[in-house]
Amino acid sequence: MSVEDAAPSGDGTPDDHGTLYVVGIGPGLPDHMTKRAKEVIESADVVIASSLYQEFLRDDGTLLPEEVTDEDGIAVRDDGFEQEIVRSTMGRQIELARAAFDHVREGKDVAHVSGGDPSVYGKSDLIFKMAEEDDATDIPIEIVPGLTAALGGSANVGAPLCNDFCTVSLSDKWRGWDEIEEKLRAAAISDFVIVLYNCWRNYEEAVEIVREERTDDAYVAIVNDAGREDAGRNGESQFITTLGEAADHDDKVSGMGTSLIIGNHETETWRNDDRTYLVTPRGGRDVDDF
Repeated sequence: MSVEDAAPSGDGTPDDHGTLYVVGIGPGLPDHMTKRAKEVIESADVVIASSLYQEFLRDDGTLLPEEVTDEDGIAVRDDGFEQEIVRSTMGRQIELARAAFDHVREGKDVAHVSGGDPSVYGKSDLIFKMAEEDDATDIPIEIVPGLTAALGGSANVGAPLCNDFCTVSLSDKWRGWDEIEEKLRAAAISDFVIVLYNCWRNYEEAVEIVREERTDDAYVAIVNDAGREDAGRNGESQFITTLGEAADHDDKVSGMGTSLIIGNHETETWRNDDRTYLVTPRGGRDVDDF
């Protein structure tokens, strides 16, 4: 029976369609990936993932090893289940979205893998935009959330996000720098704790903008590859400094896996014998206030 002849289900989706899952795998290592994400990837007929994420998922056993994957990307499990594994790259996102729609219409479940959370500077918006542009409203789409860098980095340095915070991407690929600067300034004036993503570009300029509205002794954490241990591009690390000195530590900013957490006027340090943490109280500073 053709797709056109398929009878729609109760929600308007043809019965013989699969589902397109946009799956966040967090940092990518098994301890920080949800059970739901693992189950979806393991059972999908087609998995779309970058080389790095494929490596993470194979190390975990979520994907079958390369030795049992042929040159067409087809891996076969012992129980006979076949899974197609497709390499994703930045330059192929539109092409891969359209291919995913075709697979779903063929009745296949597709797992489109995103690092972190797919809706936090991830792939979710592209999938919905492409579905609208290609008149693919027949495609069932499900977002499987993942652990984003703001949360992973916050956990690595203590509790800096326990009060109001915001995230700002420094990538000017999608937004002009004037708009990014306006958001940074508004966040600094509003005393949000600020998490900067995509610090591989413009991070010094971002720090200088925040300095115009916030004191230089505000604490800053520079976090790399949160939750990836030694498996990331540059290795997991965290370094605590101040806003006035943050731009002097460009050697700590290693690339796309770097996030900066800029504290507000309440963010303080907490120390034990081993390390220094950052804590932003919810409001009251005394235990009796909780």
